[in-house]
Amino acid sequence: MQIQDLPYPDPGVPDARSGPRFLWWLGRNQLRGQLKSLAWGLLHFLSVSSLPFCVGVAVQAVVDRSGERLALAGGLLALACAGNAIGDTFLHRAAITNWITAAARVQQLLARKTAYLGSALTRRVAAGEVVAVSTGDVEKIGWFVEAISRFTAAAVTIVVVCAALLVYQPALGVVVAVGLPVLALAVLPLLPRATRRADFQREKAGRATELASDTVAGLRVLRGIGGEELFLDRYRRASQDVRHAAVRSARMWSLISAIQVLLPGLLLVAVVWYGVHLAREGRITVGELVTVYSSVMIMTYPLRHFEEIAMAYSFSRPSAKRAARVLSLERATDAGGSRDAELPAGDLYDPATGLLAPSGLLTAVVCGDPDAAGRLAERLGGHPSEPGPSVLLDGTPLDELPLDSARTAVLVQDKDPVLLSGTLRELLDVPASGAVGAEEALAAAQCGDVLAALVEGSLGAEDPLDARITERGRSLSGGQRQRLALARSLITDPEVLVLDEPTSAVDSHTEARIAEGVRELRTGRTTVVFTSSPLLLDRADRVVLVHEGTVAAVGPHRELVHTDPRYRAVVTRETDEETALGDLRERAVDSGADTRRELDELGLDELEEIEETA
Repeated sequence: MQIQDLPYPDPGVPDARSGPRFLWWLGRNQLRGQLKSLAWGLLHFLSVSSLPFCVGVAVQAVVDRSGERLALAGGLLALACAGNAIGDTFLHRAAITNWITAAARVQQLLARKTAYLGSALTRRVAAGEVVAVSTGDVEKIGWFVEAISRFTAAAVTIVVVCAALLVYQPALGVVVAVGLPVLALAVLPLLPRATRRADFQREKAGRATELASDTVAGLRVLRGIGGEELFLDRYRRASQDVRHAAVRSARMWSLISAIQVLLPGLLLVAVVWYGVHLAREGRITVGELVTVYSSVMIMTYPLRHFEEIAMAYSFSRPSAKRAARVLSLERATDAGGSRDAELPAGDLYDPATGLLAPSGLLTAVVCGDPDAAGRLAERLGGHPSEPGPSVLLDGTPLDELPLDSARTAVLVQDKDPVLLSGTLRELLDVPASGAVGAEEALAAAQCGDVLAALVEGSLGAEDPLDARITERGRSLSGGQRQRLALARSLITDPEVLVLDEPTSAVDSHTEARIAEGVRELRTGRTTVVFTSSPLLLDRADRVVLVHEGTVAAVGPHRELVHTDPRYRAVVTRETDEETALGDLRERAVDSGADTRRELDELGLDELEEIEETA
C-alpha cells in the first residue's frame, strides 16, 4: 500500500482484544511494507558498519605503503558511502510510508466503528477519549509500527558486526561481542518504570482533553451562568498535572539516554586500552585496531534504535489500548442484516414498550424522563443502547435489515444535533429521496430569520445557501441550530422520522408554525416526535404517554389532559399537590356523596393549605 493509494478499500477486521494484540495485527497487515523497510534498513546499516573496515584497510595500506590496497580501500569506501546514501534515502521513504499507512488504517477503522455505533458511541466512551484516539494516538501507533522494521535491521546489523569482528580479530572481537549485547540490554530494568510513567502521563492528558472538550461544548452555557473561571481553574489544574507527569516521564527517558551514552563510552575505553596492549605485543596491526575501534564507535548508531523501539512501545501501548477499547465496542443488537428485501413501509412498533406509530400519521410521545425518551428514540431508530427485542417496521425487525437500509428507513434526530462547518448548501447536501427540496424544508422549519442572519454574517454570500456555518454552528443560537437540523432531517424524507425534542429552544409562536409546517410536509409519512410541548401535542394525530418504560395512555392531547393525571403532570408541569387538589375537585363535582364525604374528612383547613401550597 502506497500513500497515493489511500484510503484502504477495506481496512480489515482488527484484533481488538488488547493493545499489544492490536499492534501485532497492524504489523502483520503491513508485512510487505515492513519487509521493504527492513531491506533498505539492512543496506543502510550494513553500509555504515562497513565504513570502519574500509578505513582500517586504508590505514594499514598507508602503513605498509601499498598503493593497490589503498586504491581498493578507496573503492570499497565509495561503494559503502553509495550504499549508505541509497539505503538511508529509501529507508526513510519506506518508514514514513509505513507510518502514514498504519495511522490511516487506524483512522479508517475508528471512522467505520463510529458510523457503525452511531450515537451509542459517546454514551459508552467519553467524547474527549474519542478525540484523543483519533488524533494523537494514531500517530503514536503508527510510530511503533514503523519503528519495528528499523529496529530489526539494527539488531541484525549488530549481530553481523559482532560475528564479523570475531572472525576479523578474535581477541578484540570477543570484547565487542560481549559488550554490545550488554549495552543493548542494560536499560531493560528501567523500561517498566518508564512505561508506567508514560501511561500515567497519557491518562492525565486524556482527562485534560476530555475536560477541554466538555468546556468548549458548554461554553455558551458557562458564560450565561458565569462559570468560565471555575472551569478554567479546573483545566489549569489538569494541565499542570499533565506537565508534572510529562516531566517525570522525561526524567526517566533522560536517564535511559544517559546510560546509552555512558556505556558505549566505557566500551570504547576498554577496546582502546586492550587494543593498545595487543598492538604493543604485536598481536594485532594498527589497521585492525582502527577497524575495531571505529566499529564500536559506529555501533552506537544502531544501538540508538533499541532505545527508540522501547520508547515507541511505551508511548504506543496505552494509545493502542485506547484504540482497541473503542474498536472492540459492539452494538447492543446484531445488525448483520439477514434480509435483502426492499425497505418495508408500514407501522412502527416497539415490543419492549408497546409503542405503536401508525403509518402515515404524526405520533407524539410524552415521556417524563428525558433520558428514557432519548433511549427510546434510539431504539426506534434501530440502535439501542441495551439488548432487547427489535423494533418492527411493517412487521420486519430492524435488526434483520442491513444497517444502511435500517438507517435509510428510520432517521433519528436527537435532542442535540451537530451542524458541521461549511456552507449551508453543503449542510443540506444529504442522502434524500428527492421529494422534498431545500426551500420547502427550510420553510417548514421556519428558518427565514436564520437565513437572513447567515447572509448578514457571511461576506460576499448573496445566496443564503452559500453562507458559511462555523464549527458546530457556534455562531448561531440554540433555536437556530435546532431549526437548521430539523430542515436537514426533513430534506432526507425518510419513511419514518423520529424527532427528539426538536423545538425545545424555540419560542412558542415559532414552535406553533413549525408544528404546522412539519405536519403538512410529512403528510403521508410516519413521524414520531418526543416532546412535552402542548403546541406540538395538540397538532399530533395521536399522543402516547410512556410511563416507567411502557405505554400508559393513548389518545388526543386534549382528552389526555383531562383524563390522565400522569399525562397532565408531565405536560402542564403540575405539582403533586396541584394534581391531588384537581382530582378531589373533579371527583367532588362529578361524583356522589362518597367523594363529598372524603372532602369533609379531609377538612377545610387542610384543603386551604393545599391550595396555598399549590
